[in-house]
Amino acid sequence: MSSSLYLTVKQFIAIHPAFTQGGLRSLIFNEYKNGLAKSGAIVRLGRKILIDEYRFFNWVQSQNESTS
Repeated sequence: MSSSLYLTVKQFIAIHPAFTQGGLRSLIFNEYKNGLAKSGAIVRLGRKILIDEYRFFNWVQSQNESTS
């Protein structure tokens, strides 16, 4: 099992500039429609939203595979 790195939205976009803050927040807002919630990539601690980097990129890869 791979270890997870939890990042805030701002930390995530600083490390991964391919994602914008608005784009990432849109994905999170629609997480139940786009399958992101089911992936377990979004963790909430009170009002704070954390992104599990490993699960998020597994979800991104699954989106690519489902369109092929």
